[in-house]
Amino acid sequence: MLALYRPSEEEHRALLAQIAPLPLRGRAWPRWIAVIAWIIMALIAVRLAMVLQLSPDRALPMAVVASIVVCFAALVWMSVHMWTSVTEISDWGIRQSWITRREVPWAEIQSTKFIPLFASKKLVCFVQKGRPVIFQAGTPELQAAFARISLVYRKRT
Repeated sequence: MLALYRPSEEEHRALLAQIAPLPLRGRAWPRWIAVIAWIIMALIAVRLAMVLQLSPDRALPMAVVASIVVCFAALVWMSVHMWTSVTEISDWGIRQSWITRREVPWAEIQSTKFIPLFASKKLVCFVQKGRPVIFQAGTPELQAAFARISLVYRKRT
């Protein structure tokens, strides 16, 4: 039943020809979003340094300080991945380096949905088994490719 939603081989080949040359690689997150994330990290670091320098009578309990430091480290980890993450569209399928690697081969994609948010353009790939896989597009070329993929792999009734 799900195979009825998939495009034909000719439609898929035409899609890859439109996206060509493959592989198409680019930033997963727009550079300006990653820069904003690092600016926020710097502001949090300054505030954290100010809190750690409070006098002993006004100091926060050590458990609170430790949890703030752990949360800050997690935010830095995410910011690093936002800066370095790459999305790739190839003959094989779609891949994205992220905290965990996201990938889906063309053969598993049943339908897609393009979500053009202000800060991030996303492609949601609905697969045969399991949860949908969400990819980010941070470059105009990837965004255009995501829109084309969405048109070809839209759910057909």
